[in-house]
Amino acid sequence: MSYNYAKFQASDYDLAHFRGPLPGTKAPDATLDLASGGRSRLLDFDGTFLVLEMGSITCPLFQGRRPHMDRLDLQHPDISFAVLYVREAHPGASIPAHQTQGDKAACAASLLSDGENRRVLVDGIDGQAHDAYGGYPNSVFVINRNGCVVYASDWNNPTVTARALQRLKAGQPADVRAWFKPVPPSVSLRVLGAGGKGSMADFLHGLPRLIWNNLIRRNLRLALGRRAGIAPDAEC
Repeated sequence: MSYNYAKFQASDYDLAHFRGPLPGTKAPDATLDLASGGRSRLLDFDGTFLVLEMGSITCPLFQGRRPHMDRLDLQHPDISFAVLYVREAHPGASIPAHQTQGDKAACAASLLSDGENRRVLVDGIDGQAHDAYGGYPNSVFVINRNGCVVYASDWNNPTVTARALQRLKAGQPADVRAWFKPVPPSVSLRVLGAGGKGSMADFLHGLPRLIWNNLIRRNLRLALGRRAGIAPDAEC
């Protein structure tokens, strides 16, 4: 399978086994382009923690969570926030799969023109940084100054991410459960409509599998499992 698939299929993602760095492990680093220009190391941040979210403009989950994440950024000036721009989750005729690094950079830059205030890092065309963080379209990680992951979720739930930050700032482990929550249908319609022909159809075709694996199977597994308690200042 090409990393930059032209047609979304639920089978493009391993929805049963998350491969990203777990709490207590070292966060992968890379030197990447910035959507605003120039280059930066991914783990070059000033705050007490870095909140790193995966996203693309054709991902309804990412787009639907942006207002909440932007508010979190404003509420926590002592914490750094960043987006890693990855492959298009639901490419279509209007916003197709990236063919070049320039294509990817242009899509990432559109986030800035749409009011995104977080640092936007542009992954390489082959998605190496994305793969190092598990390859999910909207996962989120909190990384401490030691470069250690202290909170991770395969799907970002901003309400739970906010609770994780509160616990970490209080010196407590972020042992919270990030339940999967879909975005309102209006958000999906808007984002997939902007993607163009094929974006909506491919999403709907994979929807039953997405519902089973994320809303039912994942949340049930989360309810029966236990979260590891990792100290906010952990070293790894």
